[in-house]
Amino acid sequence: MSKMMEYQGYHAQIEYDADDGIFVGKVFGLADSLNFHGTSVSELEEMFHQSVDNYLQMCAETGKTPEKEFKGSFNIRISPELHKEISLHAAQEGITLNQYVLRALEESLLPA
Repeated sequence: MSKMMEYQGYHAQIEYDADDGIFVGKVFGLADSLNFHGTSVSELEEMFHQSVDNYLQMCAETGKTPEKEFKGSFNIRISPELHKEISLHAAQEGITLNQYVLRALEESLLPA
């Protein structure tokens, strides 16, 4: 069972708030805060759609470009020692650090 919902290219993480007896959703990967809730799955889905639609409408009305979840770049914090080691490995292979890390990430997703 997935804890995420998808609508118009946006994804939401879902949790259940037992104290209030509601499902709570938060749109994933945006600096802008898009939150919603519902007492049933159908209400939760409706509120998610409404939240995304309202966000996109607000962006259109204000001339703002809507944020996307995945921009294709992200920052990672590692130890200086690891940074040095992978930089040296990349240089020895004649590739950039970005190419080295990209390859490692792609290989980590390959089926075992």
